Amino acid sequence: MDTGILILRLLAGLLVAGHGVQKISSHLGGKGLEGGTEEFRADGFRGGVVTALAAGGGQIGSGLLLAAGFLTPLAATGVIGVMTVALTVKWHHGLWVQNDGYEYPLVLIGTAAALAATGPGAWSLDAALGLTPYPLWWVAAALVAGLGSGLLTRLVLHGRAPAAARTAAPGGR
Repeated sequence: MDTGILILRLLAGLLVAGHGVQKISSHLGGKGLEGGTEEFRADGFRGGVVTALAAGGGQIGSGLLLAAGFLTPLAATGVIGVMTVALTVKWHHGLWVQNDGYEYPLVLIGTAAALAATGPGAWSLDAALGLTPYPLWWVAAALVAGLGSGLLTRLVLHGRAPAAARTAAPGGR
């Protein structure tokens, strides 16, 4: 079981961290901080560079914590939060990723919640430092805080629809 949890932690955590690197740099196929900033603006978010840095930093930090199995409930909360924002952006496309849907963010939210429930396993920094097992109520806390922070971020930082979508809509300016 610990081997499976390790594989799951490494896969999900490193993918989330890599996604964050793409938001703020040209590494791993990213378009640099300017590209990350433009992506958020195109999706209707305010805040420019600060938004891209916060999202990228949140993804890098929570992804690396999850991969290392360190402070796993906090890491899961971070992953759930940033992926909730991504899910809300992709919601109108439907579920499936081939239509730019929210399938991938949903899988990462579920994976982070599952890791909060199972714990990081024996091969983790949490286990090495004697922080495990975490009480089961951490799952609920991670879900509530992660989903809540993601939805609050969307509410606070998301402005009007992108200019291209407004002009393409009937009656757009």
